[in-house]
Amino acid sequence: MLNYRGFFTGIAMLFLVPSLLYSQTYVSGFFPKEKELTLAVGYTHKSYDRFYRGETLTDGNPANLGEISSSIIGIYGEYGINSWLSAMVSVPYISIKSGTGNPDPVHNENEQSGLQDLSLALKARVLEKVFEDNSKLSIGGATGLTFPVSSYEGNGILSIGNKATAFDGFAVIQYTTNFNFFAEAQTGFSLRNNSDFEIPNALLYSLKIGYYNSWIYTHVKLGVQDSTSGYDIGSAEFGANGGPAALSQTEVDYTNLNFDVYVPIHKHNFGVSVGYGINLDGRNFYDENAFSIGLVYKN
Repeated sequence: MLNYRGFFTGIAMLFLVPSLLYSQTYVSGFFPKEKELTLAVGYTHKSYDRFYRGETLTDGNPANLGEISSSIIGIYGEYGINSWLSAMVSVPYISIKSGTGNPDPVHNENEQSGLQDLSLALKARVLEKVFEDNSKLSIGGATGLTFPVSSYEGNGILSIGNKATAFDGFAVIQYTTNFNFFAEAQTGFSLRNNSDFEIPNALLYSLKIGYYNSWIYTHVKLGVQDSTSGYDIGSAEFGANGGPAALSQTEVDYTNLNFDVYVPIHKHNFGVSVGYGINLDGRNFYDENAFSIGLVYKN
């Protein structure tokens, strides 16, 4: 009989790839078994033609760039070192371009593409409690390091990242019922450093509810970033510190909602996923939506 609880332990990996791009919480409350390997490849398309100037949603985009779209190919892996500790790695390739063909005012190009940042993390299960009705409570934590792996421009509107080295820490708690409905909460922080310009640190939160059985995995996730400092686009501080050249120093906050579904195929060693994400609110951020599709292998 298929142990589908164990099988779906690593499936949430694929849906973490887009999350890494926005520094949301990227740790799953599921934990792999010892020597269990999960590999995921995903494609995400994002676009927006409105953005938050400070906390005010405005039509159009900075510098008359039209609808800005990006394509992301993400590779993610997780390996169970033992029964309570796992290692994770992720790297995305991103292409972003202007809808009007107008150049970015910082780097004077109308598109950029390349490898973004490599993320490495360790995740540990601190506590696991199985109750009499076979429901389960898990508590864990993770720490990660993210750093650029290419020489992209990190301070433009059409940049593929902020070119920062980030140290992240997360705590996660998950409760799973005996009929495979689960609820999960995470909290974390991201300490960011760039030798060329200042990037605000951020607090990160997420809430997730989902369900799985032998033929499907699905979840809904609310993700939040709350920067600890920074300017508002268009403010006097922003202008006094260089205008567009101060984009990296803006206070970037957002709330995103993501819907994801995964279906196993080929004797459950492979599976396919689809997802859709929307921005609910923001500050100096994009009013964007995203569609993703991916393939997962698990042994």
